[in-house]
Amino acid sequence: MKHVTIGTAGHVDHGKTMLIKALTGVDTDRLKEEKERGISIELGFAYLDLPSGIRAGIIDVPGHERFIKNMLAGIGGIDIVLLVVAADEGVMPQTREHVDIVQVLGINRGVVAVTKTDLVEQEWLDLVVEDVRGYIAATSLADAPIVPVSAATGSGLKQLVAVVDELVQAAQERPAAGPVRLPIDRVFTIAGFGTVVTGTLVSGTIEEGDSLAVLPQKATARVRSLQVHKTKTGTVRAGQRVAVNLAGLERQAVARGDVLATPGFFTPTRTLDGRIFLLKSAKTLKNRARVRVHLGASEITGRVLLLDRDELEPEDSCYAQFILDEPIVAGRLDRFVLRSVSPVTTIGGGTVLEPVAKRHKRFRKDVLDYLGTVETGSPAEKVAHYLGNARAPVEAGGLPNMLGLDKDTVEAAVAELATAKRIRTYDVDNQRLLIDADYYTQLARRVGELVADYHRDYPLREGYPREELRSRLFPGIGSRVFQGFLQKLADDGAVALLPQVVTSVGFTGEPPAAVNSALTALEDVYREARFQPPRWEDAFAQLNIAPASAVEYLNYLIRAGMLVKLSEEQLIHRDALRDAQNIIVRALQEKAEISLGEVRDLLNTSRKHALPLLEYLDAKRVTRRMGDTRVLMKK
Repeated sequence: MKHVTIGTAGHVDHGKTMLIKALTGVDTDRLKEEKERGISIELGFAYLDLPSGIRAGIIDVPGHERFIKNMLAGIGGIDIVLLVVAADEGVMPQTREHVDIVQVLGINRGVVAVTKTDLVEQEWLDLVVEDVRGYIAATSLADAPIVPVSAATGSGLKQLVAVVDELVQAAQERPAAGPVRLPIDRVFTIAGFGTVVTGTLVSGTIEEGDSLAVLPQKATARVRSLQVHKTKTGTVRAGQRVAVNLAGLERQAVARGDVLATPGFFTPTRTLDGRIFLLKSAKTLKNRARVRVHLGASEITGRVLLLDRDELEPEDSCYAQFILDEPIVAGRLDRFVLRSVSPVTTIGGGTVLEPVAKRHKRFRKDVLDYLGTVETGSPAEKVAHYLGNARAPVEAGGLPNMLGLDKDTVEAAVAELATAKRIRTYDVDNQRLLIDADYYTQLARRVGELVADYHRDYPLREGYPREELRSRLFPGIGSRVFQGFLQKLADDGAVALLPQVVTSVGFTGEPPAAVNSALTALEDVYREARFQPPRWEDAFAQLNIAPASAVEYLNYLIRAGMLVKLSEEQLIHRDALRDAQNIIVRALQEKAEISLGEVRDLLNTSRKHALPLLEYLDAKRVTRRMGDTRVLMKK
């Protein structure tokens, strides 16, 4: 079933709440103060069962100018606007501001309900309808039908419901396949259940038991239960008004304006780029002016940097960067509303083009060109630019949300770019990873150089440790993605891979001649020492080898199997270990058990050398300790 949300708009006391109650039977004014004052202060919620069988959610917003910020917290998630204009007053100041906000948010599907028709004569009603029609003609609601109604008498309600039903059926559903994003517009607690948040699910699907991120504070919480229109459900989809009961989250840890999201998909930021425009009623906006940014259910102040000019005039637009006072969660192509700081009025709005932007200087052609591509470029150009700026492998599944494009469009763009060899692709755990082709070539060269330098600096090591290389190149990406990238390099012949390290192609691990001579001498020392191997410090002193090389030399001989580590303190040559094991096994074949002292005497060594040797054989399950003696393990 389609999931659509309707939002009201209109001047205070024009009958929005009364109309919703007449349509749904729900009084959306739930606060005592609202009932006493007779005006809406906070967002109200209801649902409408339509003749088509679709149940539409309704957000009733306050109309008073003092509560515009509350109105903005809810209206960003609506699909259809129900503009309410009272027949006895006509278009009023808050009607105009609400319609400005509707236009800024790009909402162009709606209906106008001219209410309180029971209070005026037909001739006056006709004049008001014509006035409304003339007003909306220059707005995004120019094609909206106008329906005269009376919540008091019921006149026109059936016609209004029929019009709303047509609009709902024609509305496009929100993407349920993408990552979860739920801007939170209300937070409260229920005794015995804990914290509950509500909002309109912008994208994705939430299921009971899911673990979700709470942003921007980066907390996590588990979904204990879900409700839609006060009915419990196991799954909710994009477009629905949702109540989410969260486990593991205190009421004080979350607030209106926060976002509930799939972990790892969204990055809170204080810097974002976009195109902004000013309303006709606004004053000239100067560079670095302080503004209020309303995005989703959040309201955050900050400065706006005009990227190609010093002032923006009313009814004009430009690219801009916002430097915000607090982090915000945004997606590419999100719409936002701009309001002045003082006096607080709606001055314009815009579209997010880069939700996690880098700080950059003004009047830079490359920045302006990039934003132009993001805004108006083809899908392939948008994907290419995004990957070119990512400077890391990117999961293809996240691109639709990152770019504001649908899945099929992104897949077609990726296929086009891959055919043109402008991107490289590889798969990890059934996930397609993408990387800019030019950047991939640079990385392949860079990795090859790093590994070659590593072989030169550490000729006795097996190769460059994989995780150390990841932290150097891509500290921000996961190990799984990086290991797939290394495999791609290996498949293309850029490097060779061993289980834990990366090597140059054709690398044999043969040490240089000078080093090999020292290794042979060191091995001979341990071979000749037999069952009384020296401390490694003494061995190096005997050969006049610098202590700085000790660890490298010893690790190489251990990795090559020449030396065996009996303990943290003791090494032994592999031939000596083999001979010692044979001597001990033969002794145990002749007698049932053997003591530490007897082993010491058999090997003509000391206790400090014999004990680690026996403990090593115990660990290898050659012998087993029985009190103060050892017995032979049965095979």
